[in-house]
Amino acid sequence: MMSSELTPAPKRNILAQIFISSDEPRLRAGWRLLIQTLLLFVLGVVVSSLALLLNTGGTATTILNQILNLLAITGSVYIARRWLDKKSFESLGLKLNRQSFLDILAGVGITFLQMGFIYILMLALGWLTFSGFAWEFDPVSTVISNVLIFFIIFIFVGWNEELLSRGYHLQTIASGINLFWGVIISSAVFGLLHLGNPNATWVSAAGIFFAGIYLAYAYIRTKQLWLSIGLHIGWNFFEGVGFGFPVSGLDDIYKLMRIEVHGPILWTGGAFGPEAGLIVLPSLILGALLIDLYTTKRTT
Repeated sequence: MMSSELTPAPKRNILAQIFISSDEPRLRAGWRLLIQTLLLFVLGVVVSSLALLLNTGGTATTILNQILNLLAITGSVYIARRWLDKKSFESLGLKLNRQSFLDILAGVGITFLQMGFIYILMLALGWLTFSGFAWEFDPVSTVISNVLIFFIIFIFVGWNEELLSRGYHLQTIASGINLFWGVIISSAVFGLLHLGNPNATWVSAAGIFFAGIYLAYAYIRTKQLWLSIGLHIGWNFFEGVGFGFPVSGLDDIYKLMRIEVHGPILWTGGAFGPEAGLIVLPSLILGALLIDLYTTKRTT
């Protein structure tokens, strides 16, 4: 005869309560994040040493650094996802199919419209001066080679930062608390990580924070990282190479459009670029509306 009462779950000891998740046989989210961060630090030291040994200067070194960053970030996230989270690497939102490429292309296209909006608005308000196109100053071969080099660099940047921030950080925090706090905390960390950039301020960190929420929205709408990666690639490329603004404080980027920004720093972001100015907010709203339109018929 079966008892009508459920057998109570065995009480967990104090160490299990501290270290082990209450609903899955794995470490709590905070410990997983800590171990992944330590692993990234160790791999980062290794690849930084390699970068110093292989340093040749110029754009070749920049590309090499991004490749080494890719190895450190991808390696640490892969190990953490497989052995700490006990889930597949693909489950972070990296399912590869035709839709993946469409999402990347859509992300790049959306950011072209966003940066075009910022450029036109600042030009109309008299906050920038256009002085010419790159091919008016450099040979066409130089223009093409530099554009391709920086596009490749921004592909690496988009993959690295989205895998870490919207991939491991957001999703691990969400698994330990909830999605809302996963978005907020991972976006805050995303902003703080950019404080080491040239010309960074707490205002620029706040702008990057809102950009992080925007990029997280793309992940939430698709449950995949590809749209966020496309947005990140396109944002950096069109912001710097396409329309001539500094990219998160970095101004040593080859620019197709030569401009001078002289509007109020509160709005333009000054030397850091549009992310540090109020002008980024309407651009993010425009981008969010375009993401919503693009993903309206998406089945999840």
